Amino acid sequence: MRALLAFAALALGSFRAPAQVRPATPTPSPASPSKTEVKQDSTTALAREITQRRDSGEKYLPDADVFTFGDRTIAAGTRVDGPIAVARGNLDVFGTVEGDVVALDGDVRVHKGARVTGDAWSAGGSVIIAGGIVEGRKRAVPFERPALPGLGGQKSEPLSTWQSVKLVCAWFAILALIGIGVMVFAEGNLEGVVIALERGFARSFWLGVAGQVMMLPALLVLVVGLAITLLGVLLIPFAIVAYVIAAAGLVTLGFLAVARLTGGALASDRGTTSARGVHLRALVIGLVVYLGVWLLAALFAWNPMVGAILRAVAIAITWVAATVGLGATLASRAGTQRPGSGSSIKTTTDEFAWQTPTPVTGVAAATRKARVGG
Repeated sequence: MRALLAFAALALGSFRAPAQVRPATPTPSPASPSKTEVKQDSTTALAREITQRRDSGEKYLPDADVFTFGDRTIAAGTRVDGPIAVARGNLDVFGTVEGDVVALDGDVRVHKGARVTGDAWSAGGSVIIAGGIVEGRKRAVPFERPALPGLGGQKSEPLSTWQSVKLVCAWFAILALIGIGVMVFAEGNLEGVVIALERGFARSFWLGVAGQVMMLPALLVLVVGLAITLLGVLLIPFAIVAYVIAAAGLVTLGFLAVARLTGGALASDRGTTSARGVHLRALVIGLVVYLGVWLLAALFAWNPMVGAILRAVAIAITWVAATVGLGATLASRAGTQRPGSGSSIKTTTDEFAWQTPTPVTGVAAATRKARVGG
């Protein structure tokens, strides 16, 4: 009997032993650092950065242990003691801060109803007052961070719709003023370029393409030619500036001629008695046509895809107009040589070539040969 009881006790013990075994506690992997270690490393790096910035003159930065990482918000109706500092994030203030507010690589935004009794600083961001009050100084300090690899320079933000529209209007005003000046002081040159355009559009286009291709080689030839002599070397900077101004003047004159020709094809002569008035109206209408494409692209600057397509169309149209105008300007020698000029002089000379001039009495009468069979 005792042997049977002992055997039962051993059997029960063998069944309960696996249930009493506790699972082993997993040990942390030495390869993965804990959150505390990561925070300590970030704080240490921030302390070094703050020390460097204080040495460069940014004395307003508090100690590293005051900073918190990431975005932070001071809720409305709350009052906290400063300084309040955030790093790598934005600080939004809706309540009251008794002291300074600082953002490192982020923005400080003081919203409506908020109040900051101290200063508001932002290093690498902006200080935005959105209806709140900052009793102290407000300053945003831009900076670049060369010590951290992988961070390139700050990219310029694209122009807004209103800024693009203002830029197009400014270009229209500039070109209109230049066009009026050309019509007042060099109307004959502009007329000569327009005549060259009317006589050969395709020829002007290919001549303009050739002129664009040869602009840089011509400049290099000019520089090399001046570099032969000592005096020429001294004149190289002035020659380069003069060459660039002359090239820009030829392109501008050609574009104005194309604009006047385009506007003349679209405008009518009603209500204008003088030829200069007709030409001025045609020039303004032509500038409106070409810059209207740019204005349309500016109005769609808020849409990246549509705006890019319209800008590409505007660039193509402007390039064709400038190229044709440049070719006509080169063909007419900046409007100084008009096709067919000199024919009337030749006819007059041939008409009176039979007369014989004398040094005393002038032109003496002579017998003109009659045509046989006339």
